[in-house]
Amino acid sequence: MCGIVGLHLRKPDLYPRLGALLAGMLCEMEDRGADSAGIAVYGDPTWSPAGRGAISLIAVGASTDEVARALAAELGVDVSVQARGTTYLVNAGVDSEELLAAARKAYPKVLVGGFGSDLAVLKGVGRPTALAEAWGLAGAQGWQGVGHTRMATESAVTAGGAHPYAVGPDQCLVHNGSFSNHATVRRELIAAGVEFDSQNDTEVAARFVAHQLAAGKEVDVALKELCTTFDGFYTLLVSHRDSFAVVRDAIACKPAVIAETDDWVAMASEFRALAHLPGIEAARIWEPEPEVIYHWTRAEVSA
Repeated sequence: MCGIVGLHLRKPDLYPRLGALLAGMLCEMEDRGADSAGIAVYGDPTWSPAGRGAISLIAVGASTDEVARALAAELGVDVSVQARGTTYLVNAGVDSEELLAAARKAYPKVLVGGFGSDLAVLKGVGRPTALAEAWGLAGAQGWQGVGHTRMATESAVTAGGAHPYAVGPDQCLVHNGSFSNHATVRRELIAAGVEFDSQNDTEVAARFVAHQLAAGKEVDVALKELCTTFDGFYTLLVSHRDSFAVVRDAIACKPAVIAETDDWVAMASEFRALAHLPGIEAARIWEPEPEVIYHWTRAEVSA
């Protein structure tokens, strides 16, 4: 049993409230998983400044100043590094994949929490309420956020084992449930050249989706392929800087609720995580159908 939350804001007036709204959602799901938690936030101007490559590094084993100097020497540009718990949020005036390559060269064993334009991923071990406070989540801004509270069943309780799994550029995945054939799919992906960081079954799904997207498939197609490939019980939320998608398994075993208004789209494992959202009383609320892909794309807004 784990808890999933996600919030996609349509109105720029709400962007300054993203972190506070997401924190409320995450903390409501604490009793569904209190051993670790993680979040992904798109668009915070401090955590992942616009126009700069951004990566999240977990348990680096060096100080923020040391990491900044090492990456600046490698890239030839100024590098900013800030600590949020065990996660370092790194940004620089280069492409996020160039920044990622430099980090892996300087720290070959580093665990990457996520990378991409406008994306910050934070993970930690402990109760979600304590982690949200330590991260300063309530003060975060942006247009989209994803969160997960974990009750570990498939792998160790570590920051690296927490969700989201953000293994492709600008994207991440959170999961409630378990995959019974993840070992088989893992072997097939490894044979295709895909590398793994953990033994977590969720990482297999995240790598599968990223592999599909890298091959040029749209997220809807990638998730349909996932439904035909993976066995087990699951609810998944897959996010990209410009999209937000939800899918459940063939018998919809794991709980999920979606709510939608003109101002936002949100999903959670239980309705109580949505109850505080502004305008919830007028929202359209439903449980997603089995193996139906629910997908929203970020609308362009005028300045």
